[in-house]
Amino acid sequence: MVHSAKKSTKKGALEIMFADWLFTMFTVFAVLGAAGLVLFRHPMNGAMSLVVTLISLAGLYALLSAKLIFAIQLIVYAGAIMSLIIFIIMFLNIQEEDLPPEEGLAKNIAIGALCVAPIGMFLMKVVHRISASEGVTPDQQFGGVKEVGQVLFTNWLLPFELVSILLLVALVGAVALAGKRGEKK
Repeated sequence: MVHSAKKSTKKGALEIMFADWLFTMFTVFAVLGAAGLVLFRHPMNGAMSLVVTLISLAGLYALLSAKLIFAIQLIVYAGAIMSLIIFIIMFLNIQEEDLPPEEGLAKNIAIGALCVAPIGMFLMKVVHRISASEGVTPDQQFGGVKEVGQVLFTNWLLPFELVSILLLVALVGAVALAGKRGEKK
């Protein structure tokens, strides 16, 4: 009996270490993808960086046991919406000569880093103050379809619909701009 208790304790510790490792990996990929989105010059490279960020966020949702949000993140955002964005970028056929010059890029990156550094240091202090024992285990219903649907379609219905209209307007605008650009050539 004592031997099986030690074995289950060891297995639980390994699962926690693996979850911590996955959290760190997904976080690093999310931050690197977001940095690539800002730093890459060509829109296709930025879009691919955004895909990396969205998939990393899906992994973080999976670690939080938010099954529905994980699936929506992968299927809707990393899948459908990013496919649409990549299709639009390819449809626009943006070449290097079409991109505006980026003067003072290093200065802008330095200013951005200086602005974000205090927030990062604050978050690191908060994370180090939280002990591992203060973690809360979500109940089985957390992140389920019923719970998310009730919140989404009661409290967040108007913003949900406004975002869908915004995406439609962006798509129509991109196609209209591509048509005007094709007429000039």
